[in-house]
Amino acid sequence: MSSFLLEAKSISHGFDYPLFRDIDFTIAPQKSAAIVGRSGSGKSTFLHILSTFISPNEGEVTLFNRDIYSLNEEEIESLRRYDIGMIFQFHYLFKGMRALDNIGVAMMLSETSLDEALLEKLQIGHLMNHKSSELSGGEQQRVSIARVLSKKPRIIFADEPTGNLDKETASLVMDVLLEYIERENAALVVVTHDERLAKRCHRLYRLENHTLKEER
Repeated sequence: MSSFLLEAKSISHGFDYPLFRDIDFTIAPQKSAAIVGRSGSGKSTFLHILSTFISPNEGEVTLFNRDIYSLNEEEIESLRRYDIGMIFQFHYLFKGMRALDNIGVAMMLSETSLDEALLEKLQIGHLMNHKSSELSGGEQQRVSIARVLSKKPRIIFADEPTGNLDKETASLVMDVLLEYIERENAALVVVTHDERLAKRCHRLYRLENHTLKEER
C-alpha cells in the first residue's frame, strides 16, 4: 500500500491542442503542493484530472490507493462527498441562505458537525446568521472555505482560492489551510498565480512547455 494519498503517473492531456504530457505527481499526508504557471498552461485542467472531474487522455491517477478513473459514478460521488474538498476562486454559496445554513449543507451530506474553532480562525464566527448576499466578497469566500473544511476532507484541491482576496485575508486563509492538513493528516494541492503564497507550500511546481517541473 502506498504512503502517498495521491499518485499520478504519465498524465497527458489536451483539447484542440496539447496542454501537457507524461506528468508524474505525488503528495503525502500533511504535505502541500503549489502549481504555478502562465494562464492557459493547463494548471486548472491538471487539478481537475487529479480531483476526479476530468479523465486524462493518457495516464492514471491513484487516490487513496484507488484508481479513480476505473471507479463507477457512485464510488466517485462518494469520494467527492466524504474525502475530497474543492475550493474555487468563486464562492458558489447558496443565495438567500444564511452563512450557517450554507456550511450546514456540507455537514449534513458528509455527516460531520460544526467546528466552532474553524469559524473563529477564519474570522467568520460572528457572520453565521448573515445571509450570503449581506457578506463581502472576502467573507463569502471564507464561508465557502469553512463549508469545504467542515466536511473533514482527506485531500483539498484549491483552484485560485485567494484570487479575489486582499493580501492579509489571503495570508489568513493559507494559514488555516496549512494548519488543517497538519492537524487532520490531510494534503493540499493548490493552483495559484500568487507566487508568494505558493512558496509557503512544501513543494512548488511550475507548469510550462507542456511539462511540470519541481522548483523546490
